[in-house]
Order: sequence, then structure tokens, then C-alpha cells
Amino acid sequence: MILFDPLGQLAAAAQLAQSHPLPVSQARVQLAQGDPAAALALLEPLRQQLEAKGWQAERLKVLALQAVALQAQGATDQALPLLSEALTLAQPGGAIRLFVDEGPPMAQLVAEAAARGMLPGAIETLLAVFEAERPSRKAGSDQPPAQALIEPLSQRELEVLQLIAQGLSNSEISARLFLALSTVKGHNREIFGKLQVQRRTEAVARARDLGLV
Repeated sequence: MILFDPLGQLAAAAQLAQSHPLPVSQARVQLAQGDPAAALALLEPLRQQLEAKGWQAERLKVLALQAVALQAQGATDQALPLLSEALTLAQPGGAIRLFVDEGPPMAQLVAEAAARGMLPGAIETLLAVFEAERPSRKAGSDQPPAQALIEPLSQRELEVLQLIAQGLSNSEISARLFLALSTVKGHNREIFGKLQVQRRTEAVARARDLGLV
């Protein structure tokens, strides 16, 4: 019988991060070990290097992780400007998943940003995705959810709705499902009409209430 050993896995991750020049991985290990100060000591010089080189995608990852580390330190006022910078940098490419993958610490920081009225469009989208990914049905249930709608969503519309809930843009949904962008927009109109909503965030919230996502 193989037992799950989270402490052993963390130790292995720490050893791997220390033996290779992977400062982001090292910082994640430091956070997992409850040492955000050590993580920040690694991330700040790395961010400066990435800025100097113009490597925006890597800089975005470091900004998001720095924000989480500052939040873990209780330095929310310092974390929020970094979150805002990261979201502004991410918006052209719609890199929502990067933030969602940071889990509950990022969700807490995003909620604080929402309370302060920061970047309402991006923040609302993130909140909707975090909310949509919370367990909403009993584990182990393989039964498809019932649709309490006058006109149920089609299978394709359900697929599009699931991707909307994951934070994908229309262009990303188009590429994922091999559909024309105009077709995706048409599905959006049908979904919004059937759910009786006007915006993506409302659609995700309504879908979650109905158990569709």
C-alpha cells in the first residue's frame, strides 16, 4: 500500500528547487513552508531582471506570486498594486488561469480588490471563475445536472458555458472548439437569453445556481 506523504513531497520539491536555478519554484516552496519573506527575497530581484529583459509573460507570473506572498505576510496594501499591475499586463491575452491556479490566497486577495473597486471588469471575471470552481455538487455524482430553464441549453451551449466559467475569452473558446468567432458569439447570445442574463459574470453565477457548472 502506497501512502500519500505531503511532507515528503514538499521536501523533495524543496531539494529539487534548491539544486536547480528555478527561483519561482524555490519561492513556491518557501511559501508552502510558511516563509513568505524568503519567497519575496527571491522574487523581487527576479522581477527586476525580467523587466530589464522585457520578458512580460514571465514577469506576469512573478508579479502574481509576489502579490500572493505579500498577502501571506499580511501586507495587503502592498499586494494589491502588484495584483493590479499583473491584471493589467494579463488583460490583452486573457491569462485568467494563471491567477486562478494560485488558489485560495489569490481568491482572498481578489475579493479584497473587489471590495476596493479595483479594475472591476477583470476582478469580476476572476471572482466568477473562483466561484464557479468551488465544489457545487456532491462528489462522486455522475448524473448530469437538471436544467430548470424554460428552454434548456444545447450540448454545444453547455460546452461554451463551461469554457466561459473557466475564464476563456471568445477567441480562446473559438480555438478550443474549432468554431468561428461569430459562431461563439452567437452561442453566447443564446446562452445569455436562455439564462436571462446580460453579462458573462451573471451567466456563470446563474449557471452555478442551476448546477450547470
